[in-house]
Amino acid sequence: MPSPRRRRGPRWETRLLLFTLGGGLPALVVATVLLARSAMDPSLRALLLIVLWLVWLILAGVVVERAVRPVQTIANMMAAIREGDTSIRARGADPESALGLARWEVNALTETVRRQRLGAIAATALLQRVMDSVDVAVFGFDPEHRLRLVNGEGERLLGKPSERSLGLEAAWLGLAGTLSGDTPRLIELRLPGSVGRWELRRGQYIQDGRPNDLVFLTDLSRALREEEREAWLRLIRVLSHEINNSLAPIQSIAGSLRTQIQRSPTSPLPERDLDEGLGIIETRARSLARFMHAYARLARLPKPVLASLEVDPWVRRVAALETRVPVEVLGGEPVTLSADSDQLEQLLINLVRNAADAALETAGRVWIDWGLAKDAFELRVHDEGPGLADTANLFVPFFTTKPEGTGIGLALSRQIAEAHGGTLALENRGADSAAKRRPGCTAVIRLPLPEPGR
Repeated sequence: MPSPRRRRGPRWETRLLLFTLGGGLPALVVATVLLARSAMDPSLRALLLIVLWLVWLILAGVVVERAVRPVQTIANMMAAIREGDTSIRARGADPESALGLARWEVNALTETVRRQRLGAIAATALLQRVMDSVDVAVFGFDPEHRLRLVNGEGERLLGKPSERSLGLEAAWLGLAGTLSGDTPRLIELRLPGSVGRWELRRGQYIQDGRPNDLVFLTDLSRALREEEREAWLRLIRVLSHEINNSLAPIQSIAGSLRTQIQRSPTSPLPERDLDEGLGIIETRARSLARFMHAYARLARLPKPVLASLEVDPWVRRVAALETRVPVEVLGGEPVTLSADSDQLEQLLINLVRNAADAALETAGRVWIDWGLAKDAFELRVHDEGPGLADTANLFVPFFTTKPEGTGIGLALSRQIAEAHGGTLALENRGADSAAKRRPGCTAVIRLPLPEPGR
């Protein structure tokens, strides 16, 4: 806090002394004149004048002292409150007098500040416990990029307690990169307590009247490792199931043929049995090869090559490829996207084929429309099929309910949509009696619109 400014002229105490002396001066002058004209002994008269003037000066000093001391006491109490000491109370607090009322108000202010400080201490302790209980590292930096706040997870990452890290610069702590750039984003850090990928978020808070940076780091390494492990387990289960489904009959048929040969080594096998066994082996081997080809295709999806793509020709071209059921193109407003035309064509082919498969089961219809939803392009493929029975496994690779399906169509379609910065969703649709449409399913593709000027 800056020191009080010095003003020119006499101090308040000096002015008060002058006013007090001035108040008694007329009476003192009159008394002096009367004593000077009296017939009193000169020595006695001089003594009385000296005593009179001394009493005047002493009383003036006492009055000033009695006025200044309470003000100094109140000032000292206010300074103690500013320094955080709320244990001092002023005596003589009496709301009936002006000075007593001032003391009473100072005591009330002291009690109010004491309660507020206790509440702030309790709130700070609660906030610290909450911060220490979360698995997000929290750091606070002042405008000079010095660490002013850290929670328990942050201490673990820094590899040192807060007493040894507070006041150090962000660059020295290895956190300089967290104070610049856009957020939220992923960032890789090598810290004494951990090395990995983090989600970075940043905010601000005010301390001592200055804006400080608040940095949040969420450790994604453990979550990603757990997700990766779960993904591998799911993939292994699917691969094991599919491969076993093909190898089990192959092994069984091969074993049966060998047993027959061992029983009659000199007589040839019946042509019917041999043809049937080799046919099963060929069918299952072809199914296994188709499955592995589909897996390789899903794993090798290239990065999209963006170019201008007009929506209306793209949709009508794909709709014309489906010949089993007529695909009605209702259309929408003219839109030009920035996308990979080959990948989006494959995406829409998969969705139209699925819609046609569903519509064939109920002799229903298939139609396509599109439009703009806020800041994105939205294309919808509708069908009047039986709807979705198992929504939980829609996008699980290799999961299929079709006898000849590979189970990668929807997974590949969603991968293409997300590679373009969009989304793919499927939802059941209720009946529309006004439009004479039966229940079915709607596939919704949302893609970002190109930036202006591109």
